[in-house]
Amino acid sequence: MVNLCGLDGQALDTHLAAIPVEDIWGIGRKCALFLTNYDIATARDLKYADAKWVRRHLTIVGERIVFELHGTACLPIESEPKNKKGIMCSKTFGREITSSQELQEAIATYTARAAEKLRGQETQATVLSVFVQTNRFNTALPYYTNSYDIALPYPTSFTPDLIHHALTGLKAIYREGYRYKKAGVSLTKIVPEEHIQPDLFGEFSLHDHYKQARLMCILDALNTIYGRDTLFFAIQGATRPWKMHQSKLSGRFTTQWSEILSL
Repeated sequence: MVNLCGLDGQALDTHLAAIPVEDIWGIGRKCALFLTNYDIATARDLKYADAKWVRRHLTIVGERIVFELHGTACLPIESEPKNKKGIMCSKTFGREITSSQELQEAIATYTARAAEKLRGQETQATVLSVFVQTNRFNTALPYYTNSYDIALPYPTSFTPDLIHHALTGLKAIYREGYRYKKAGVSLTKIVPEEHIQPDLFGEFSLHDHYKQARLMCILDALNTIYGRDTLFFAIQGATRPWKMHQSKLSGRFTTQWSEILSL
């Protein structure tokens, strides 16, 4: 790793002259070949190329790279990640599912995961979608896939409500006689939590909303402190034999105490 901060122009150009143009972030193989044909073989060559010519041939992305090589920042650094506009939780099962009960457990578990992410960014969803599908690669068995969208009565991140709507959608698309291989839940039309609008004449209750928020806060706190699924809803199942196997999961050396490397 080379630290280019604090170098003067000449020293910086010396380092840039040793960097092939194809090693620059944003320059692909075809672009590198094109630039090389015009005697632009290094990062230094690209730095001093005509910006308008670069934009004409490599679009505005190439022009920004030229400006960046001159030390002009073109993309602001985001100190905080932006909230997601859509959240999906979907996985392939460890084995094919044939029973409605196990499919309900999977959908409930994925919904709980999605709701947890929703609360993590302090937002609420207004649309929930559920989908199921069989193994499309197994041509010996009939293929089936379907989805169901539900417009929620009001924005929410309350896991029990979301699970209730998700299971309603699952009931509408579930068909017996199929071997399901994958399912998932997605939450869309996400709005900030502070923009919740009370409804004087509808079903929405601000008192219940705050009560639900406190309950979910406690649930999330306990699962964060003591580990995921320390507390979970019964409909999610206890054993979950359909879970993804993850037998070849990469080591979590920096995030899991039990997997820290030791001599």
